[in-house]
Amino acid sequence: MTATRVLVVDDEATIVELVRGYLAAEGMDVVVATDGTSAIEAVRMRRPDVVVLDVMLPGLDGFEVLRRVRTFSDAYVIMLTARAEEIDRIVGLSVGADDYLVKPFSPRELVVRVRALLRRPRPGRGGGREDVLERGELVIDRPRRTVGIRGVPVTVTTIEFDLLSTLADDPGVVFSRQKLLDRVWGMDYVRDEHVVDVHLGNLRRKLGDDAASPAYIETVRGVGYRFRITEGGR
Repeated sequence: MTATRVLVVDDEATIVELVRGYLAAEGMDVVVATDGTSAIEAVRMRRPDVVVLDVMLPGLDGFEVLRRVRTFSDAYVIMLTARAEEIDRIVGLSVGADDYLVKPFSPRELVVRVRALLRRPRPGRGGGREDVLERGELVIDRPRRTVGIRGVPVTVTTIEFDLLSTLADDPGVVFSRQKLLDRVWGMDYVRDEHVVDVHLGNLRRKLGDDAASPAYIETVRGVGYRFRITEGGR
C-alpha cells in the first residue's frame, strides 16, 4: 500500500523537524514547505493526503493558502494557530479546514488527529446506499464526490460533502450535532460540537440555502439538523 503523504507547512524549523519525526515514525511520507507560495505548489505537485498548515507564514498566510488550495485539492487540512481565540478557529473551518490545533501542541496529539481524519468513515460506502442522490434540484454524486444544483457544480470541502451526504441519506431524520460528529469525523473525535455549526453554515451559503427559510438543511432548535422533505421530493 502507498504510504500516507503528509505536507507540513511551517516556517519554524524546530517544529517542522519534530512533527516530521513523529509522522515518519508512523510510516508516513512527509513533505515540507516553509512559506505559503511553496505550500500551494507542493499540494499541487505532491498531492498529499493530509496538510498540516500553520496560520502564520511568511508571504501568504495559512488562511489564504487554504482558500487557494481548496480550489483544486480535497486533502484533509489541520490548521496550526498560535492563538486560542475563537475567530481563528472559525475562519479556518469556514475556508475549508478539517481540524485545528493551538500551539504549543503535543506531536503525539497531532499524530492522533491525522490518524482520526484518515479513519473517518465516508457516508455511502457500503450499507446499500445510493451512489447518486437526487433531492429535488440537488444532485449528490458519491463516486465522483460532486454536488450540483440545477446542473451547476457546487464546490464543497470533504467535510461539507460528508455532512450533506449524511443528512440527505435520511430526509426528515433529525441528527444531533454529536451524531454528525460521530458519523463524519469518527467516533474517536472529541471536540467542540460548534465545528458542526460552522461547517453547515458554510455549506448553506454555497448551496444558497437560507437558514430562515431553508430548501435543504433545516435547523431543529435545541436538537440538531435534518434534510428537509418537500413536495418536490427533497
